Amino acid sequence: MRRYLALTASLLFASLPLAAQQPGAHSRAGVEQLAATPPMGWNSWNWFAGKVTDADIRKAADLIVSSGMRDAGYVYVNIDDTWEGKRDANGNITTNEKFPDMKALADYVHSKGLKIGIYSSPGPLTCAKYEGSYGHEDQDAKTYADWGIDYLKYDLCSFGNNMRQEHPNDPAAQAKMAREAYEKMHQAILKTGRPMVYSLCQYGTDESWQWAPQVGGNLWRTTGDIHESYDRMMIIALAQAGLAQYAGPGHWNDPDMLEVGNGKLTHDENITHMTMWAILAAPLIAGNNLTQMSDDVRSILTNRDVIAIDQDKLGKQGDRVYAGNQIEIWSRPLADGSVALAFFNVSVDRNTMRGMTLHLKDVGFPKGAHAHDVWANKDLGFIKDTDVFTIPKHGAVLLKLTK
Repeated sequence: MRRYLALTASLLFASLPLAAQQPGAHSRAGVEQLAATPPMGWNSWNWFAGKVTDADIRKAADLIVSSGMRDAGYVYVNIDDTWEGKRDANGNITTNEKFPDMKALADYVHSKGLKIGIYSSPGPLTCAKYEGSYGHEDQDAKTYADWGIDYLKYDLCSFGNNMRQEHPNDPAAQAKMAREAYEKMHQAILKTGRPMVYSLCQYGTDESWQWAPQVGGNLWRTTGDIHESYDRMMIIALAQAGLAQYAGPGHWNDPDMLEVGNGKLTHDENITHMTMWAILAAPLIAGNNLTQMSDDVRSILTNRDVIAIDQDKLGKQGDRVYAGNQIEIWSRPLADGSVALAFFNVSVDRNTMRGMTLHLKDVGFPKGAHAHDVWANKDLGFIKDTDVFTIPKHGAVLLKLTK
């Protein structure tokens, strides 16, 4: 969610002894139960950035309920950076004037049938240069538990400086420090006895998908920050190819928050964004202005059939089937034996997919399949590889295939 840190560390924890790879393994069953499907919610950063207040979070909770987002599955209301105050004489973190009573705020969010999330960093400072958790992990985790926090986003930020200062020109040692820092907060959370979804924000620079589950991560960033542009969204989306093996119940690749409804994204671009995140089994953490959400944006964010694909109980992330200059095809196996198949028009000047195979045989349907158009909520009957779909520029078609 913030500045991209070009860390020098190249994390190669696969070479570590097995025991060293499994510090959080004893709690894996609990972790998987906590985030059996990708977390869904809303985060303050994309819209409010550093201006978020207690009143904004309360209003967001109200609107998540009244808009139907809660009933569609968006249950986490996450406060990002800039809530932090100074530490008291005993080293306990306090809130600043924007958040006068975090416990009361958490109680309010809970009263709406929602959960509440918070943000910190393993470094001395957060990305916005507020108080981080460095040296106070146990205290902070206990404070969060006492407040009633359900979700922690832990952003590397200034800890990168610690890594470079302690181990200059030693990427392996820097990488080990990062891993240990995330494990330290994981253990602090476990000590509280309060379940908290643990979101690791390391921008994918150190291949966090290789080790994040072993330090208790329920989700971990796989890329740098997303922005409210089609180009940036697609760069991030297409970079997820090959990462499916690392995701599953309780532990998810995180290509960053949703920008649906933000900036100048068109209807078709919002459809593409939501489609790709569903195929990727990505956490659906919205970040739009809930006070001005259009009916179109609401309908995209709350489309139950698309959400059902994202939240499919099988927990298998999708992957690329075909990549061309004009079309990308991605698929995802689903728990009922069907397959979600998505076509993305990535061309800058063509609106129609013509004269190419749909690659049905590559997803288990060599003789064709019964298809349902998910966004159109339309049964297409039996389709073959030679069928043609019209896809708008920057648009997508999402099918559910059955035999």
